[in-house]
Amino acid sequence: MSGEYQDRLADFTRDRRILVTSSLAVVIGVASAFVAWALVWLINVFTNLFFYQRLSAAAVTPAGHAMGLAVLIIPAAGGLIIGFMARFGSEKIRGHGIPEALEAILIGRSKMDPRVAILKPLSSAISIGTGGPFGAEGPIIMTGGAFASLFAQLFQLSAAERKTLLVAGAAGGMSAIFCTPVAAVMLAVELLLFEWKPRSIIPVAIASAIAGALRYYLLGPGPIFPITEHSALMPPQLFMAALVGVAAGLCSGLLTVLVYFCEDTFAKCKLHWMWWPTIGGLFVGAGALVDPRVLGVGYDIIHDLLQGNIRSGEALRLALDKGIVWAIALGSGTSGGVLAPLLIIGGAIGAVEAQFIPFGDHGLWALLSMTAMMGGTMRSPITAFMFSLELTHDLNSMPALMISSVAAYATTVMLLRRSILTEKVARRGHHITREYGVDPLELIRVEEVMDRQVNTVPHTMTLAELSDRIARCDPQVTRRHALPITDENGQLIGLITRSDLLKALESQMDVNGHTVLEAGRTRVFVTYPDELLKDAVNVMLRHDIGRLPVVLRDDPRKLVGLLGRSSVMLARRQINELEDVREAEWPLAPKRKRAAKGNGKPAPAE
Repeated sequence: MSGEYQDRLADFTRDRRILVTSSLAVVIGVASAFVAWALVWLINVFTNLFFYQRLSAAAVTPAGHAMGLAVLIIPAAGGLIIGFMARFGSEKIRGHGIPEALEAILIGRSKMDPRVAILKPLSSAISIGTGGPFGAEGPIIMTGGAFASLFAQLFQLSAAERKTLLVAGAAGGMSAIFCTPVAAVMLAVELLLFEWKPRSIIPVAIASAIAGALRYYLLGPGPIFPITEHSALMPPQLFMAALVGVAAGLCSGLLTVLVYFCEDTFAKCKLHWMWWPTIGGLFVGAGALVDPRVLGVGYDIIHDLLQGNIRSGEALRLALDKGIVWAIALGSGTSGGVLAPLLIIGGAIGAVEAQFIPFGDHGLWALLSMTAMMGGTMRSPITAFMFSLELTHDLNSMPALMISSVAAYATTVMLLRRSILTEKVARRGHHITREYGVDPLELIRVEEVMDRQVNTVPHTMTLAELSDRIARCDPQVTRRHALPITDENGQLIGLITRSDLLKALESQMDVNGHTVLEAGRTRVFVTYPDELLKDAVNVMLRHDIGRLPVVLRDDPRKLVGLLGRSSVMLARRQINELEDVREAEWPLAPKRKRAAKGNGKPAPAE
């Protein structure tokens, strides 16, 4: 039996439900690609309609408009429409979408309102199409996740499986929008899944890959921003990449603070929140008078930055204008994403920095800065550099991209408690931790923490005898709240707890005529020495019990230990010691034995 249990232990948890969710992920991958296509089509239609007064789905930029001062009205009109949609449709369409997806996963059991699946892409398309300085990734994450959630609700699935499919829809949408299937999966891992398990990674990867493949036929091939591959970077360039990352981290911290300052300012406004996007739209229009390039998604601006076509003075104005306008508009609660604006702002900052860097072309530093801005602001460094690699296919820049992204990530982690994506969730009273780690209970076996000194009582002992020994504080029976009951051969046949004894006394049972076996329980849940502590704890939770006798697998009545709550706490303490206890020792010095527990001094050398 022990060998069979050992065979069941695996590096990863898995079961046949993976096949079910993976099959559903195929459908979701196809659907999310078409959802992404529909969102892009709507953005193009509204951009043509509002800025060029024509009915067309051709890809255009609002920056080329010829409306003059009338540009003040267009973003405000879009904000007015979105305010009404949020007020009378669904308030969840407000914002950039990722916090709402996080809330659905964490507190909504991964169930989304059908209205969100319709109103979110429509409101985002109107927002961006009327000049909103946003990207399409946040809306597509929310929309793809909403459609996947609705699809998953048609089947008998657990909340964890619905979460996987919701995230698969979000990743599929992002993969189709940007042609970045790997980065989409990494974003799911770093931000949305809250786990790294085959049951989630496999379906998400399937949906992302399928959506990325279909993008070729729906939206065209990638990469979106192809550039001439840079030559291999030297150590001075890599060192400068770290400095660029730190600078981007500081700027991303300022952006986060600015966004929530604007949101707090709007919250103090006496007008109903329905009108806030209109006010934000007025600021967008005013920003467009300073620099028309703040309008819309701005993919053409990103490409110009990567080509080095935007220089310092122009780039500085763009970074300031885009950053301020975007923060105000996002703080007003309108609908739109954060990724494309971060790339523009980061790229513009990199273009400014390039004037002071004696080596490397302007496009390289723009690329590193926009990657760092994304990695630091979203706290997703792996996603950021993989995203840039897939956008540009510049493989030689990979080490520098990683360095700049991680440097920005380290900077923002040290400066800010939460990211721009999780701050809103925290303000609504929900705590998010994005640190993934293996549950220590999955690494420790029962035999490592069980109590081996088990006191038992014979099945012939009367309740009066047990009660008397407890009253005399006999350590043989007071050390534990539960006592295994054994037969004349010392075999486990039952268990009696303090609660069982009290119930017997309160029921006025004849304590002299009844034995502990009659008052206790003969159906005993047990665990085994080689069993993982996690499995044993699950048994305790499932049956609402606080302790388990430990028996041999090949002799289920042979008692070898007792597992209680204190044993589980001991396991947790061992893990904490690995984190908290810091030691230094010369490797070549003679080894010393550790003293017994409670003595902080080492024992003499052997």
